[in-house]
Amino acid sequence: MLFTEGGQVPWMMIAAASMAAPKLTFATGIAVAFPRSPMISAQLAWELARNTQGRFRLGLGSQVKGHVVRRYSAQYDKPAPQMRDYLQAVQACIRAFRQEEKLSYDGRYYQLSYLPAQWSPPRHDFEDIKLDISAVGPYMCRVAGELADGVHVHPMHSMPYIHNRLLPALAEGAKRANRPPAAIDLIVPVFAIPGDTPEERQALVHRTRTQLAFYGSTPNYAFQFDDLGFTGTTMKLGQLIKAGDMQGMAETITDEMLEHFAVVGRWDDLADKIIDRYQGIASRVVMYLAGENIARNPTNLGKWGEIARAVVH
Repeated sequence: MLFTEGGQVPWMMIAAASMAAPKLTFATGIAVAFPRSPMISAQLAWELARNTQGRFRLGLGSQVKGHVVRRYSAQYDKPAPQMRDYLQAVQACIRAFRQEEKLSYDGRYYQLSYLPAQWSPPRHDFEDIKLDISAVGPYMCRVAGELADGVHVHPMHSMPYIHNRLLPALAEGAKRANRPPAAIDLIVPVFAIPGDTPEERQALVHRTRTQLAFYGSTPNYAFQFDDLGFTGTTMKLGQLIKAGDMQGMAETITDEMLEHFAVVGRWDDLADKIIDRYQGIASRVVMYLAGENIARNPTNLGKWGEIARAVVH
């Protein structure tokens, strides 16, 4: 199960969910890194690894500057170098918790050098904690390839983006660390739109168009459209969002764009379509809007479960 930090922090939800579903794996996808000390993130990961008996992955993300500075009142500089430093600082904390070395990390943004024995968390049997980061642009993808156990792919992605941008950048980072690119897990959120008729899919199609338009209005993501030949889409979306025209934004996402960024199909066909698209690429796929769909239509829970089981097997 993947828990995103939005209006709520994920930690208590994961602890509660792990007691209700003791066989599932849990991850943050993502927890916002920069407002927290690397020590706090490492301690939370350490405790959740113990509480879930090793079924927890810490996924970290930079968020955007407006949130980090104005909502959290935290430091935000160049996100990729800062994340690189942050991830290394968290890893140094975990090595200290495992008593492999004294805490001594001196980075550009983070410095940690004090961990008396009485303040070090107790050791346990699940100390091999996976650390993942979210990445979109080339620099952050190289950081993931070099240092992280996995990468959270952005929900707004096309297969040309994964093959032509993401995987080469991860491989470049992995080469720096002298490790195979296959060592990096790809955790991929998918805009999956099931339904046996266009009418059944209509609400989820509109929701997907709206979310893609919101993401696509971010100038840093303009290349996602440009690479596919939809040049100028981000500029148009930016103008519409400033005007508050959400309907116009959704209508800007054409059927052709939707084919690139979403998986659409009948309930019985969707698992095969997901497998065809992501087999050999994704370590895990996450149904991005499944929770919302189930909340609106509780009877769909079993159908989503069937898709999950089919993809896993």
